Order: sequence, then C-alpha cells, then structure tokens
Amino acid sequence: MDVIEFIADPYHDFLGTTIQYLKLCGISAVLAMLIGIGLAILVSRNAIAAFTAVNLSGLMRAIPVIAFLIAAIPFLGVGELPAIVALVVLGIPPILLNTYTGIRSVNPATIDAAKGIGMTAWQIITRVQAPLVLPTIAAGVRTATVQIIATATLAAFIGAGGYGNYIVDGVATFKNEEILAGAIPVAMLALIIEVFMSRLEYTLTPEGIRYVAPTETTRA
Repeated sequence: MDVIEFIADPYHDFLGTTIQYLKLCGISAVLAMLIGIGLAILVSRNAIAAFTAVNLSGLMRAIPVIAFLIAAIPFLGVGELPAIVALVVLGIPPILLNTYTGIRSVNPATIDAAKGIGMTAWQIITRVQAPLVLPTIAAGVRTATVQIIATATLAAFIGAGGYGNYIVDGVATFKNEEILAGAIPVAMLALIIEVFMSRLEYTLTPEGIRYVAPTETTRA
C-alpha cells in the first residue's frame, strides 16, 4: 500500500518518470540495433574485419557500465547523452554477434540453389536469407533490450533520471516504498519485453526449423 501511495502522489511524478525511462531505454535499444546489425552486415564478408568486430564487442561487454558512465562525464557531461551512449555500447555486442552468426550460418548451397532457380538478388535476400537470419537477430535484440532496461537505472548517478532516481533516493533515505517504486516497474518492463521478444522470435522462425518440445506421443 505504501508503494501504491507513493506512485499515486503527484509530487513524485511517476508518469513523467516512466516516460523518461522508456525514452532512455527506447532510444538506446533502437540505436544499438541499427549499429549492431549494420556493423554485422558490413564485416560479414571480411574475415579480418569480422574477427576484429567480434573480439572488440566481447571486450565492450567486459566494461562495467557504471565505469563507462563515470569515465564519459569529462567528455559528454551529465544527463541523457552519456547514459544513452553507455547503454548503446552495452546493447551492441549481443546484436552484432547474433546477426553475424545468423548471416554466417546460412548455407552457401542454399544461396546457390536460389540462384539456380532464377531468383534475383533481392528475392534471395527477402525470401531466403532474411527468414533464416531474422530469428537469430531477434534473439540478440531481446538480450540487448532486456540488458538495457535492467541497467538503465544506473543512469540516475549522472542525472539522466528515470526509475533509478527512486532507487538511489530510496537507498539514501532508507525508504523501502521508494526503492520498490523504482525496482518493480523495471522488473515488470524487463519481463514484458522478454515475453514479447520471445514470441516475436518464435513468429519470425520459419515453420520448418521451429523447435517443438517432444510430447509423450512423440517420445513413444
């Protein structure tokens, strides 16, 4: 009840905070998706470029977001910009790796067969490669988006706002209702995105390669 009262109090501007958090996460996720997919497509035809990009993305994942946020302050200042940059850096690796893996996993014989039956380059991309690669890309986007949502609370430390403000202020003042007012929406948002993206990934997967859990009848 204390949490509900906290959220309902106009002084705490829960709606404005929610919009601010969704904006922060949404912009970061879209930019990470565009950059990650674009880079994967660019490097997929060059082994050296692909090796460099894959390993650099792995190193990027090893950098703590809070350390990046603090290091970016002298160059980008405080507020939404450094927070978005840090979250984009966090989101790029899983999207880049999944996209690259998806592109490389397409059997060249499949492409040759499509050419053999007279498909144009555009038809091969849209009817052959895209259906095979999209589920893998969706899995990478799902991972990146959930990570961004879960980590964006740290942006409060550099004045980017969002639910992180409630958590930081709640910890500082020992107010459990304020902590929960920030933590619960973040957890719910992450779960919603996880379920939605899982369903999208399943929908994008061609029927012929979908995994179906064995039933008692099929086991027999």
